[in-house]
Amino acid sequence: MKHRLIYKFTVAICMLIASPGSHALAQQAKNLPLPEAIKMSLANSGQIKIANFKVDEANATYHEAKDNYLPDLKVTGSYLRLNSPNIDLKVKLGSSSSGGSKPGAVDQAVYGMLNLSLPVFSGFRIKYGVESAKYMAQAAKLDVENDREDVINSTIQAYSNLFKAKNSVDMVGENLAREEQRVKDFTNLTKNGLMSRNDLLKAELQKSNIELALLDAKNNLKMATVNMNLLLGLPENSELIPDTSILLNTGDPGPVVQWEQTALTNRKDAAALAIREKASESAIKATKGQYYPGLAVTGGLIAADVPNLLTINNAMNIGLGLQYNIASIWKTPAKLEQATARMHQLQATQNILNDGIRLQVTKAYEDYLLSAKKIEVYARAIEQANENYRITKNKHTNSLATTTELLEADVAQLQAMLNFSFSKVDAAVAYFKLQQTAGILEKK
Repeated sequence: MKHRLIYKFTVAICMLIASPGSHALAQQAKNLPLPEAIKMSLANSGQIKIANFKVDEANATYHEAKDNYLPDLKVTGSYLRLNSPNIDLKVKLGSSSSGGSKPGAVDQAVYGMLNLSLPVFSGFRIKYGVESAKYMAQAAKLDVENDREDVINSTIQAYSNLFKAKNSVDMVGENLAREEQRVKDFTNLTKNGLMSRNDLLKAELQKSNIELALLDAKNNLKMATVNMNLLLGLPENSELIPDTSILLNTGDPGPVVQWEQTALTNRKDAAALAIREKASESAIKATKGQYYPGLAVTGGLIAADVPNLLTINNAMNIGLGLQYNIASIWKTPAKLEQATARMHQLQATQNILNDGIRLQVTKAYEDYLLSAKKIEVYARAIEQANENYRITKNKHTNSLATTTELLEADVAQLQAMLNFSFSKVDAAVAYFKLQQTAGILEKK
């Protein structure tokens, strides 16, 4: 019975504190308040950096769409080598007596053109293209805010794991000191013939098991510290001391319906998806614009030189250009169907997301209520475990309880203390998770 309790105790410590990584800790400790940890993790997060780069990309796409309002200016030029062409000028050259001359051999030509085109009407393609790109840039910014909440929640989770690991090391270390003292007391009693050798061996075995539990707790502390350092961008061997005062502050959650409404109003992923729907609607309008012709103001400058034949310079032109792709009549419907299908997909995704938000909020709400109730239960368990240990110790002193019963009461007391300490942190983490699902974690 005793061995099963000790085994469960050791396994419980390993399961309660779990984080990836393993490296040696430095000797110099760093006090780490939770707000500072969140600030550092946001600054170091690769996820946030990628999201910001996506915002830059979306802004560049928006600027590119706006550039379509600007004129196109093209310069072309060529130098050509010719054979011996047959040239028939419609404007006859004068005779030699009147100062005219006949053209000589023509074997090369040079020409250059400068063309400018300013769109006046493009079937609203430019207008709605700019509008769609603007919405996509806004959605990208909301994605950053949503990612920030994810990073904050991950930091809080890692912070709580660090607290659990450190608290476990402290409590198990204190318990080990008590076990060492018990072994000394039992050793003296055995030497004086007041206790059997078997009872001393049981105490020594208990001490060995607590030593193993302490080794596991210290290893978990190392792993939790490395994980926290990686999130914060600190050297892996930095020793951290968490400030648990903020973690233990929670509040009355209120009705779950209020949290659902808050989530539907404040969730950045839902807002980003709604804006992408608007961008999709603008994309549909831009696609419909392909049914219309394009009208632009055009102008240009032409220069040419054909030796022995003609020279042209300062040939400027200006006018209106009309362009219409007749093929758009039968090609645009398919593009329009694609754009409409994308919009319908976003609308269906929005409905799914709204249902998922309600489910996430409800689960987070119930998890918090459960965590809060566990605090009350574990608080009573501590009182019961302390009283049980006191009574069992008195009985053992008066030879009314066995050593096995005393050691079991000792393990139960330590487990109750750990459970109570961890339950308060779990409740705080559950409350932060509830705030995240409601989209208000960073505000709080």
